[in-house]
Amino acid sequence: MDFVLKRGERQSKWTFQLFYFLTFFAFGSLFPLLSVYLKETVGLSGTEIGTIMSISPIVMIFVQPFWGMISDYTQRPVAVLTITLIGTALFGIVYSFVEQYVWFLVVSALLAFTQSAIVPLSDSITLNYVQKSKGNYGAIRLWGAIGFAVSVLVGGWLSEKFFIDMIFYLFTFILCLAALFAWKLPRENQTMSVRIFAGMAQLIKVPKFLLFLLTTFLVFGPIYANNFYFGVFIKEIGGTLTGVGIAFLLAAGSEAPFMKVADSFIRRYGMVPILLFAASISACRWLFYFFEPPLILVYATTIAQGFSVGLFIPAALQYVRDIAPDGVRATAVSLYSAVGNGLGSWFCTFVGGYILEQWPAGHVYLFFSILTFIGLLILFAIMTLDRRKKAVAHHH
Repeated sequence: MDFVLKRGERQSKWTFQLFYFLTFFAFGSLFPLLSVYLKETVGLSGTEIGTIMSISPIVMIFVQPFWGMISDYTQRPVAVLTITLIGTALFGIVYSFVEQYVWFLVVSALLAFTQSAIVPLSDSITLNYVQKSKGNYGAIRLWGAIGFAVSVLVGGWLSEKFFIDMIFYLFTFILCLAALFAWKLPRENQTMSVRIFAGMAQLIKVPKFLLFLLTTFLVFGPIYANNFYFGVFIKEIGGTLTGVGIAFLLAAGSEAPFMKVADSFIRRYGMVPILLFAASISACRWLFYFFEPPLILVYATTIAQGFSVGLFIPAALQYVRDIAPDGVRATAVSLYSAVGNGLGSWFCTFVGGYILEQWPAGHVYLFFSILTFIGLLILFAIMTLDRRKKAVAHHH
């Protein structure tokens, strides 16, 4: 019996890892090269590209809670996940037939509508499974980072060898594969009850949570928006499409090892110091790009993403769960995700497009670094508040 159980668990773990690998492989084959496609093949302006790219985070803010409710109502997260994967794959192929700006906006919104369900649903299925089987979330999730890293390289190479439309076919094909694996994920019915409005009222009374939301907006916004502008930046300083792939491979690939060790780092140094460290590395990296350094140095510094993303994501997630009152943790996590991935990413992508129209891509990174430095100041304020509280408690 024990042996069968172990085998079942091993199979589940493999299914999760392959699922994350394929899903993020699909994302990586399309999104980082999409801005290059829109700029060079379709010939859209910076503001138009910024608007198209910023639709997805806006749609996500409104649609993510809706998918959560559907999953809670039907009690079938795996089925909902599989359907949204197939839907996203279909919209991906539609993208390659579109030629007019207005239609790009429509297809982007539809794609975002189904895509916004994928990450939260799969994360919630994974977290349930990890809690039951005493597994390690970081060890499963890092397969997503590996998939993303490998795919940008493959996508860049295929686009250069054949034609850039390849990114749409690759995206659709791999997402359909991911849907097959999603269907095999363990079906465990546990409701993630998210009472958004009741939860919000409670969370607004936690000043530290509000401050941290602001930090997330300022630090995460640029990290997510970088996925859209990094390709354009590399091409501007003399890189090729394969070069864009290599840069993303190094950047996303460096996240995986850091995600694996994040837990032990957090236990050793504490959450806020790790967040401070990760954010300051991020800020320095963006500022460095403003000076348009030689390509080889840009490649060398992509590894900074391992520190900034690989450590920031797990630490931030834990911090949000820690400071949220019991009973509203799920709401806290969805709010945190909406502000960082949603609002922050929308704001930085949208403003970035406008800046790109007026100045070279380096200026987009100057804007990113200013935001991140402000985020750092707020983190310092949070740390000071923490210390004061401790000092007061100590005196009493």
